[in-house]
Amino acid sequence: MPRDNMASLIQRVARQARITFRSPAGPAFGENLHRLQQLLDEVRAEDLHLAPRGPSAAAAATGGPPWAGVVPPVSYMHICETESFSMGVFLLRSGACIPLHDHPGMNGMLKVLYGTLRIACMDTLPAGPAAAPPPPAPGSGPCLRALFRSRQHYTPASPPCLLSPHTDNLHQIDAVDGPAAFLDILAPPYDPQHGRDCHYYRLLEGPPAGAEPPALPREVWLVETPQAADFWCGGEPYPGPRVCL
Repeated sequence: MPRDNMASLIQRVARQARITFRSPAGPAFGENLHRLQQLLDEVRAEDLHLAPRGPSAAAAATGGPPWAGVVPPVSYMHICETESFSMGVFLLRSGACIPLHDHPGMNGMLKVLYGTLRIACMDTLPAGPAAAPPPPAPGSGPCLRALFRSRQHYTPASPPCLLSPHTDNLHQIDAVDGPAAFLDILAPPYDPQHGRDCHYYRLLEGPPAGAEPPALPREVWLVETPQAADFWCGGEPYPGPRVCL
């Protein structure tokens, strides 16, 4: 059964997020962020009236051509949004992947609600004068030098995964061994008109077939790519307690 304080918990998360990200450059930001992290760590799937599953058929209707009628690999439940942050739930089918992407100038927090996620995190690096990327495929986008910082598994027992404008700002999210869901906070929200559009990337090189992955952290080169043809995000109703701001 859901806990008695479920409504007040997600409401408190939203209120603390508003306080935290209203002044991200203020002297109390670190303390407020820590408090938000503590609250987010308490959230469980039952608090949001969620049971383990992937995206539902309801999300297929919002995919639009060419995906109309097809259950998407990922769906999103909108909870709330202000000028300073947005909050919602992502649901992933088993084996689904949110490709490597960035969050320009944004902070973010991710808390797994059910399932297991493998999250790879990277930082952008300035292009050094002696550094040259390997040749990309014809027609590829611009190259980006990055530090591949970590690749970790997250479960509901894990603390939230955090990103900042300069640390772990690029990440890839894979559902491992079944469907998964996570509560997501982005601050401020994506907004292409203010330079906060989402860009997708892929590694320009990989380990030899059959070899162990290279040790991390390590420097890598990324190439900007269009959104993958087999990735899209549908929308479905959020079933949990209402949040008022």
